[in-house]
Amino acid sequence: MELAAITLQQVMELFILILAGVILYKMHVIRSEQKGVLSAILIDFVVPCMVVGSFLGKTHDNMMELGKAFLYSLILCIIGIIISLCVSMIIHKKVRDVFRFACSFSNAAYMGFPLISALFGDTGIMFASAYITVFNILLWTVGYMFFANIKSPRQILLAIAKCPPIIGVGIGLILYIGNIRIPEFLADPINMAGVMNTPLSMVITGITVAETDVRCILKDKNLWIAVLVRLILIPCICTAVFVLFHFSGIPAVVCLILEACPAAAITTMLAFQYGKDQQYAAGLVVVSTLLSIVSLPMYAVIIQWCGVFV
Repeated sequence: MELAAITLQQVMELFILILAGVILYKMHVIRSEQKGVLSAILIDFVVPCMVVGSFLGKTHDNMMELGKAFLYSLILCIIGIIISLCVSMIIHKKVRDVFRFACSFSNAAYMGFPLISALFGDTGIMFASAYITVFNILLWTVGYMFFANIKSPRQILLAIAKCPPIIGVGIGLILYIGNIRIPEFLADPINMAGVMNTPLSMVITGITVAETDVRCILKDKNLWIAVLVRLILIPCICTAVFVLFHFSGIPAVVCLILEACPAAAITTMLAFQYGKDQQYAAGLVVVSTLLSIVSLPMYAVIIQWCGVFV
């Protein structure tokens, strides 16, 4: 019941922010052409700050368990990407890139962290940070390529080198591996900017929803396939793999819960930035987030029943 209550609270907070975006658009406070400016601020400034901030202040304590968390995170993220790529073959080409990204990458940071904090405290957050590290590296390399549609190795390297969030991952890793502490007058503004990620993402999602024919989106079978893959298929296959290889304990549970979260909120912004179907992206984020009220508590019961909580 505790997990269900926490999940419900997180989803309600997300939907209030989405509603704020809808209201701002309907009242003409923000217009469609201004959404691009907000998206650029998010991708080029806020997200890099959030990524760097996720590495700040992390210590190298409990390295054995932390190492397991990194390994579990990598396994789960790769499983999610492989499943998404396979299922995407039956998805309409128009929304295939959005489908691949949304199914591969969850809203782990916002939806997952409060759940992990409530269940496992600071220890859980440490393992969750390992997941987010692996997640960010893959999101801003593999995930970035889903949208950018770049093929040659040279194009890929150039795109990665110029991508602000990837630069943020690089800076963060240097700070973490080198155990480098930066002064508070630098760390505090970075963290303050990073905190804007979720509210700004949700407001932009709300603007997109306000521009969208919601009833038409809900009739799209491609959306419901994506929701089933993100909330049911990927978590169930990941759990089966962990049971098969006898992965258990707090690091395993933390990583599984984060992998089972709804579609990443940033899906909408990337779809807009790269000229993909942003209405499909917004619908997918909204519907998967709403249904996670039911799916996440049920999933916690399933992994406990499977013995991963041992």
